[in-house]
Amino acid sequence: MVQFTKVFVSTLGKKIFMGLSGLALSGFIVVHLVGNLTLLLPDKDPFNQYAHFLQSLGTLIYFAEFILAAIFLVHFFYAVYVTLGNWRARPKKYTMTKNAGHTSRKSLASSTMIWAGLIIIVFTVLHLFHFKFGEIIMYTAKDGTVIRDLYSVVYQYFSNIWNVIFYIVVMVILGFHISHGVWSAFQSLGISGPRFTRFIQAFGYVFAVVMGFGFVLLPVVIFFISGGSV
Repeated sequence: MVQFTKVFVSTLGKKIFMGLSGLALSGFIVVHLVGNLTLLLPDKDPFNQYAHFLQSLGTLIYFAEFILAAIFLVHFFYAVYVTLGNWRARPKKYTMTKNAGHTSRKSLASSTMIWAGLIIIVFTVLHLFHFKFGEIIMYTAKDGTVIRDLYSVVYQYFSNIWNVIFYIVVMVILGFHISHGVWSAFQSLGISGPRFTRFIQAFGYVFAVVMGFGFVLLPVVIFFISGGSV
């Protein structure tokens, strides 16, 4: 039992848990964006039916949310654990942040991972408060069922320019975070090599840009569609 517990705090264990949890969260981001893109449709039914379907899963969706929350907490715990360890090992901060060359991939994104993570956590709590646990508006869908009109709740929220700006800023921060996190996760899992490292680093940048652009596009388009005011 003691030996098993040591795995969680070992160097290898930290790398594995950080890598796997990071990739799992990246996968969730993709699914979340794909579902949210239905918000750009003029018909509110697809998005509302999608949201209603998830809620109708009952115990299954609660279990999925529990697993997702656990992954989120594991990722955050090990991020803090590793960062504190790095700070103790190097109490004097670098005066300049730059790539050291060779296998080093030091950048602004890598140096601010913990702070970006904290901002994303605060945003996630607010996001859940505004939408999942926010205002309840009901309407009759095309199939005759009475379901929550989450589509209208989102449109009302993003008709406010300050909410749009806040969301965009956080999504840019998220983009920076995953630009380093994706390739770092593969490296932590020991999947590396001269050619593969260059490929996965490039993939990480492209993935971050695509995800960031997608999430930034949503509030901007909704703001103009909803006739939001400055």
